[in-house]
Amino acid sequence: MERMSRLTVLLVTNYGFTRAHLENFPLPSQLNNLKRLRLENVSIPSIATSILQLKNLQKISMIMCEIGKAFEECTISISNTWPNLNEINIEYCDDLVEIPARVCGLIHLKKINLRYCQELVTLPVELGNLTNLEVLRLQSCTQLVQLPESISGLQELRFLDLSDCVEMDHFPERLGDLCGLRKIRMMGCTAISELPPSVMDLVQLECVICDDETAYLWNLYKDYLDKLEIVVVKEDINLNWLHKRSA
Repeated sequence: MERMSRLTVLLVTNYGFTRAHLENFPLPSQLNNLKRLRLENVSIPSIATSILQLKNLQKISMIMCEIGKAFEECTISISNTWPNLNEINIEYCDDLVEIPARVCGLIHLKKINLRYCQELVTLPVELGNLTNLEVLRLQSCTQLVQLPESISGLQELRFLDLSDCVEMDHFPERLGDLCGLRKIRMMGCTAISELPPSVMDLVQLECVICDDETAYLWNLYKDYLDKLEIVVVKEDINLNWLHKRSA
């Protein structure tokens, strides 16, 4: 790998039944041009420092990985790393309980996808610092209780996915400050019984995808939101999700 100076994409996939522990991860100087990194079914902590020093990285995906303690012992300030990173994908990482506040120092991020991280219980209050964020997916984060009030600072947010966040029982009061929001997915948000009045200010909102249990909540505000289309999705019980893993 010392001779792979032009390498731009690195995919590391472990097909075993237990997570692989990687050693001798390539030094950043050997991967100067790496733009995309995907790790699947591996343990991250031992290689976290090397990953953080990949200055040209644009997208990182961690699927079924052990990442909960990945950056705890790292002495590198994340605000000075990954200056070109614009997308983070974390899926099926069952030891992830919280997102470190330092991630919110990555002010150039445009997409955060957190899917099926079923032990995730909280998001950092600094989330609102990600002023360039356009997409926030929190699909099937079944233990996530709430969104931080600072989400109102995400003026560039276009798409919010809260599907199957079954423990979330309310939205932030200032949800209406998300003036750029175009689309919301919230199927399976069965604990939400009302919307904050500020949703009347979501004048750019074009589509809410939900189920019958929550569609009536949005119908109460439809007269105030001229562009809004409410799409009701019927429940489809199957196991197809077991085969869906996005790259």
